[in-house]
Amino acid sequence: MGTNAELYAQDFYTWTKTTAALIRAGKWSALDREALAEEIESLGKSQHRELGSRLDVLLLHLLKWGYQPLERSGSWRSTIRTQRRELRRLLQQNPGLRPLVPSAVADGYPDARLDASDETGLPLATFPATCPWTLEQVLDADFWPEADIPGTL
Repeated sequence: MGTNAELYAQDFYTWTKTTAALIRAGKWSALDREALAEEIESLGKSQHRELGSRLDVLLLHLLKWGYQPLERSGSWRSTIRTQRRELRRLLQQNPGLRPLVPSAVADGYPDARLDASDETGLPLATFPATCPWTLEQVLDADFWPEADIPGTL
């Protein structure tokens, strides 16, 4: 194939392999610097998306756990544990993501609330308008929410 830039447009997989080989060989002038910069930025964006996605799933299951105590299952428990474990690993490997956790929770909670209402059949008003837990609680492996639901506890 032609230049590194042409390869990027035609065959991304081969471009990644070729670019890695060019970097290892120190052939910097042969690289498509703009494409390389875009891909490196996309790696960071991917980690940010993973943070948001894992928090969304965790918040949804914490809401279901807290507000539907009679429906709790091993599957919900496993999902909560898995998301917390993977978030812990993600944040250990990418400490630069830690300052983004508060905004990811604030951004994701409204959707988790809507999904919890849809999945449980409970009215949306059942769930607090803002996240009822601290960030520490959300990520704490030992925290299991108990909602104050009239008539159930």
